[in-house]
Formats: sequence, C-alpha cells, structure tokens
Amino acid sequence: MQSIIYPGNIDGIIFAPASKSCMQRACAAALLHEGETIIHHKGSSEDDLTALEIIKQLGAIVIEQSNGDLFITGKKQFQHSPLANPSIINCNESGLALRMFAPIIAMQSSASVITGKGSLMQRPIDPFLQIFPLLGVSIDTNNGKLPITIQGPIKPTDIEIEGSSSSQYLTGLLFALAKLSLEPLRIKVNNLISTPYVDLTLEILEHFGYNIVNEGNQYFTIHPTTPVTSIIEYTIEGDWSGASFLLVAGAVAGSIEIKGLNVQSKQADKSILQVLNTTGARLSISDESIKIEKPIGNKKLLPFNFDATHCPDLFPPLVALAAYCDGISVIEGVDRLSGKESNRAKSLQDTFAVFGVKIDLQDNLMIIHGGGEIRGGNVSSCNDHRIAMSAAIVGLKSTNKVIIEDAQVVNKSYPNFFKDISSVFKIK
Repeated sequence: MQSIIYPGNIDGIIFAPASKSCMQRACAAALLHEGETIIHHKGSSEDDLTALEIIKQLGAIVIEQSNGDLFITGKKQFQHSPLANPSIINCNESGLALRMFAPIIAMQSSASVITGKGSLMQRPIDPFLQIFPLLGVSIDTNNGKLPITIQGPIKPTDIEIEGSSSSQYLTGLLFALAKLSLEPLRIKVNNLISTPYVDLTLEILEHFGYNIVNEGNQYFTIHPTTPVTSIIEYTIEGDWSGASFLLVAGAVAGSIEIKGLNVQSKQADKSILQVLNTTGARLSISDESIKIEKPIGNKKLLPFNFDATHCPDLFPPLVALAAYCDGISVIEGVDRLSGKESNRAKSLQDTFAVFGVKIDLQDNLMIIHGGGEIRGGNVSSCNDHRIAMSAAIVGLKSTNKVIIEDAQVVNKSYPNFFKDISSVFKIK
C-alpha cells in the first residue's frame, strides 16, 4: 500500500487506539486465569490478534460479544494439561509475544516449537539460553534465533537474570512464576531497562489477583496467592505509543484533541508529554482528553534533549518533532533501536535525509538538526510501522507531499492511523 500525505493543517478530535502493551498482557493474564475474563476496548492491531491466536492455541476460549467486548475462558490446570495444538506457535513479528508467552508455554511438559516471521526471525534470543536451563526447561534454537523448540515444565525457583536487552523476558517470567509459585520466589534482575513496562506488567498481574513486590527494580518477590475464579473485567487503556504521533502532529500542524488516554498510565511513552511541554507546544490536559496546539503566531518550537532509554518507541515521533524544532535536539538511547522491526536508528537517518533533515549518530546519541526546510519526498516504510507513521507526520508541514511505500505496516500497532489522520486533515 502506498500512502500520500499532503501538506496542510489538522484540527479535530481522535480517540486513541487501544494499547497493544496492555492488550497482549491482558490476554496472557486471561489465559492463566481460572475463570472468565471480560476485556473491554479490545485492540485490533496485528500484534493484538497474534496474542489472541496464541492464547486460543494454548487452550483459552475466546468469544467476541455483540458489543465488541471479549469474553475469555482461561485454561484450568494449565501446567499439567497438553497444548490444544502443540506443533507450532507463531508469534508473527511480535517481540513481546515471543518473550512473554515462551515462559508460559514452558510451564507445560509437552515440547513446543515457537516461530515468527519477518524481522522477528533475525532477533537474537540469547537470554532464553541462559534463563530456561536454570528453570529445568530444555531449549534448542536456530543458531541463537527462531524457530526454537522448548520443553518444560518450568521448575519454580529463585533466579537471577540479566535485564539489559529487554524487560520483556522478565515480564514472561513474572507471568509464569506468579502462576506456579507455591512458596515465595525471588527474581533478581541486573541492569533492568524499560522499567515502566515492568510496572505495567505488575499492575495487570495485581488486577488479576497476583502479589508481587518490586524492590528497586532489582528484586521481584512473588508471593503465593489463592487462584481467583470469579469473573475479572479489564479495560484496555488508550495507547500512548500510537497517540504520541498524533500529539506531535498537533504540535507541528495545528490543533488536535486526543480522547481515551490515561494520564496516570504506567505506559512508558506517556513521557512524550514532558518533551512537548519543553518545546513550547500548547498543552491542555484533563481526565477526559489531551489537547495540543502549535505555538501561537509565528513562534517556533524549541529544541529539546531527552533520554529515551526506557521508552525507545518514542524515537520516531520525537525525530519528527525535532525536525520542526528551531535548532539541534538530542535523544539518548540509540542502543535500544537495533532490535526493532528495522535497524531503527539507520532507518530514521536515511528516511529523514530524503526530507533534507540531517541526523547524526554519535555513540548512544541521536542528534537531529531541525529548523530547516523540510522538502517531502518518496520514502520506504522500512517494513517498520513507526517509521511509516513518523514520515506521515513530517508530511503534514513539508514543502511537498510525502509518499510512503508499504504503508500498510502500520497495521502492526495502529491499523486506523491513516484514517484517523485524514479525519482531522485540513487542506493548506
């Protein structure tokens, strides 16, 4: 699919898409819940659908109700019953699905093959090679990558892991060990990154009745709990990751109001607000919505410095924002970008070079030279949903149209992105 973005202004209201970070975690919790779960405001991205397919394959019963809610019946006695279809479990391109569901799959004694597609097939899975043997789980890999074959069951025990590559490995362990623990267990984590996502995991596990104590993001003590069997209802939050592009659009191209975001959210990408505030964009925040407008008159957005180590998904919208700031902006945390759908640092550098925006990569820093003419042009999505959305935001105020090839990749996280942008677009 090719998408063309013409220069113009935006003005209107958009409801934030459902958070896939919340949706995927809620699916895992519903699978392990010994009762029924009702999920409100379900997500429909490719990653969300992948999570639903996985829990169905693992034995959950999923029924979509007439009002759009999901009614999920979890799998009782999960550890000792076989998979519904143990041959191949496909995580598609979802890194979270791979890292979160693998320990859950390993709770069972039957051997399972876990695979994926696209860029996920090239991502290293070294932490599993260290973690699983410590828990009595055998693992065979394809030279350290997918597909992998694992066979449990996991033996619950205290464990020490490295957290510097992704917090999602910890998330998977927390789900599996919280379900299995018959006595207090402790996970020690060294050099944990993306800690807000761990907070989100703990919040959802608590909602489903588990008791885990976080001691300084280094020790996580799991206390045994009596399984909850009553119906649990969970509402998926609006997605700060997807909404960050919309908020940047408002800051550079007019005015936009986003509904459905939780300003108290544990989602890491909520940090976009502090950056936007630094630039001088006009923000109005209430419990119901967030409204953002470009600076008054001819005032220009101010450049910013920001550490995105714990929220690397903000790099693409922040680069689009920095391109329209009057000066040099610096984003820290580049080393978090190599394991994404593309080599995201290089993809951003190459894409924005087409627009006439210079980006320097220096050690762990990305340096964006903003404030110059942004000329538009024809670019590839790099098979990366966030690169496509970043390019689209640039096109709203570039001197010429922006043409994005393979723009359908936005379906991975935000299927209605281009539809939503069109709904608030005003021709220049």
